[in-house]
Amino acid sequence: MLTLLVLVLAIVLLVSLFLIPVGLPGLWIMIAAAIGFTFLVPGSISWVTIGVVVGLALGAEILEFTLGASFTRKYGGSPRAAWGAIIGGLVGAFVGVPVPIVGPVIGGFLGAFGGALAAEFSRGSGVEASTQAATGAVIGRAVAAAIKVAVGLVVAAWVLVAAVG
Repeated sequence: MLTLLVLVLAIVLLVSLFLIPVGLPGLWIMIAAAIGFTFLVPGSISWVTIGVVVGLALGAEILEFTLGASFTRKYGGSPRAAWGAIIGGLVGAFVGVPVPIVGPVIGGFLGAFGGALAAEFSRGSGVEASTQAATGAVIGRAVAAAIKVAVGLVVAAWVLVAAVG
């Protein structure tokens, strides 16, 4: 029975890992699976491990939203453009939800670009400066997605090793 539960946990972790880059809450599904496994197999995954992976997930979420703004500023954007990238990315991700799998990702990228572009342009910057800031927002969002997937790999491996060990 334990082997079957570990196999189901491994499958859930793997599927969750593929949900992360498409903008779905893969990290949080991993954590929910770890907590569920802990209740089904008491003493298998420690609460310290659960706490650490929750901390990693929270850090990854914060990075996802702040890196877009950080790269926007790095590429010459104003604080207004940085906020435009954050808000546009969130709005774009929600608007993209009806399109299965890729909608939130494409929406998030387009929203970050559009939000930074509109905010920087409304500030009086020219087209070139606004486009450069918006490009930074998209690069930041891509870097954040890559980091989030890397954190997902760490979380999945850590939870699986804790469940088996």
